[in-house]
Amino acid sequence: MNRYPLWKNLLVLLVIVVAALYAAPNLYPEDPAVQVSHEGGTLEPGLGERLRKLLEDKGLHVKGVEQGPEKLLIRLTSTEDQLKAADLIKSELGRGYIVALNLAPATPQWLQAINAKPMNLGLDLRGGVYFLLEVDMDTAVRQAMNRYESEFRTELRNAKIRYLGVRAGKREVTVKFKDEQTARQALELLEDQYRDELQFDLVQEGEAWVLKARLTEQAERELKKFALHQNLTTLRKRVNELGVAEPVIQQQGENRVVVQLPGVQDTARAKEILGATATLEFRLVDEEHDPFLARETGKVPVGSRLYFDREGNPILLKREVIITGDRIVDAASGIDSQSGTPAVYITLDAKGARRMAKVSGENVGKLMGVVFIEDKVETETVDGKPVRKVRRKEEVINVARIREQLSKRFQITGLDSTREARNLALLLRAGALAAPMQIVEERTVGPSLGQQNIEQGFRSVVIGFLLVVVFMALYYRVFGLVADLALFANLLLIVAIMSMIGATLTLPGIAGIVLTVGMAVDANVLIFERIREELRAGNSPQAAIQAGYAKAFSTIADANITTLIAALVLFGFGTGPIKGFAVTLSIGIVASMFTAIVGTRAVINLIYGRQRRPRLAI
Repeated sequence: MNRYPLWKNLLVLLVIVVAALYAAPNLYPEDPAVQVSHEGGTLEPGLGERLRKLLEDKGLHVKGVEQGPEKLLIRLTSTEDQLKAADLIKSELGRGYIVALNLAPATPQWLQAINAKPMNLGLDLRGGVYFLLEVDMDTAVRQAMNRYESEFRTELRNAKIRYLGVRAGKREVTVKFKDEQTARQALELLEDQYRDELQFDLVQEGEAWVLKARLTEQAERELKKFALHQNLTTLRKRVNELGVAEPVIQQQGENRVVVQLPGVQDTARAKEILGATATLEFRLVDEEHDPFLARETGKVPVGSRLYFDREGNPILLKREVIITGDRIVDAASGIDSQSGTPAVYITLDAKGARRMAKVSGENVGKLMGVVFIEDKVETETVDGKPVRKVRRKEEVINVARIREQLSKRFQITGLDSTREARNLALLLRAGALAAPMQIVEERTVGPSLGQQNIEQGFRSVVIGFLLVVVFMALYYRVFGLVADLALFANLLLIVAIMSMIGATLTLPGIAGIVLTVGMAVDANVLIFERIREELRAGNSPQAAIQAGYAKAFSTIADANITTLIAALVLFGFGTGPIKGFAVTLSIGIVASMFTAIVGTRAVINLIYGRQRRPRLAI
């Protein structure tokens, strides 16, 4: 009556063995490590051994050195040695190298071969980086003024209105005219086009008339709000590209963003990617004038701008921009098949493709330049105090002759390294920031604090587990011991599933595991009490076991399914820690139903299933 077929027993055994294998990597603690990479992309051969000798001469024990073409990992024995090693390496290598703290997995090769990995730990357990970034709203307004400057030129040129000059300032755009009549004609045209965005003033300065345009208060508020939301969206995309598990990215106030990156593998690269505002501009080359003469005299031809390439050579480009980075919908790094140099493959949106096709089709045989624009926030010491300054880098990375009409997809070359190509592709793929952001606060949650949280969380799970084990063993005897075995299997399954799916364990997640420990035996309590009722009613032991599991199943299913629905709602609408709690609770519910109903039944069947009139110890 109470016997499982062989395949079902083997299935239960297989599940437990697989769970044990994929939970095993969590028994191997991660090594504190220092990660070294070069801004140029490639590391010099023998660098690892040189740094090993440096650290060992300073009395630090190096556990291992792993050097690849672009990354060097130095494993150490403690977090104290890790911090000392990082400082020593920074002093030794100087500028040009990126030195970051890291936690390197110590999983044995035979487990790595079956893709068994330890659980991801959240910021509160593993440690990580906390950034508070501030959006540079003044730059957002200035960028809008630059955009209006370009649009004014186009509008006035199309309307055949002559002007002396158009200049964008920090908060306004000024247009100069020779006479009042022309100025008022331009005012009427531009007011009609930008009535809801700009407010205009017409003043006389000497013999000239000047039209001044400023953002309205409402338009400025909307611009700043858009800049913040655009930056939030872009940051989320960039963090996803970095592969950080369960990051926290949220608005704080009107112009700040909080970013938490738990267990980042490359802190320096995360900082570099988050704050970068890299984009591209495609412009035609001014081939009619001499760029070297423009550099020497300082006189740039009307309608052109002077740029420099990466070797410092001057290049004159047309002021009119063909397309900018906001028209790029996809970007992938690779190697150019003809030159063998790093390249980025660009895909444009429909509007960008039409514009590129039109301009390139009209200018076949002419040169086109690609301008790389990046804003970086640098900290300088002024009068003994750190001062943050935004430094804009504009350089021509590629000049090529248009051989045929370009369209939706093409490639750019001229990049220094494969690392730069990957970073540029990532930034373009995620989108440009609407305005530069500077890091106003940076905190690293150290592994020592995370270790303390882990120990306290582990202690809470162990205490809860032991209390439940003792109670079940004393109250239900042999059946209680079987439930305890199922409870252990339940914990094993939770850890294994979270490791397999790459879920992140946080402190709230540990709370979910503790709650699951109590809920896991809940199902067995229902089953065992039902078996006791059947025995008191005079049924045989075998019939009581059969009835106990069959009749308690609907109650167990109802209770667990309703809890599972609540957990799924928490996961769907919650963020950060709430999601961590919901994940462990959901996995725990599913695992507890398997172990409490199928697992305990298999063990009970093995103990009592072959006996005709067993004496049940319950």
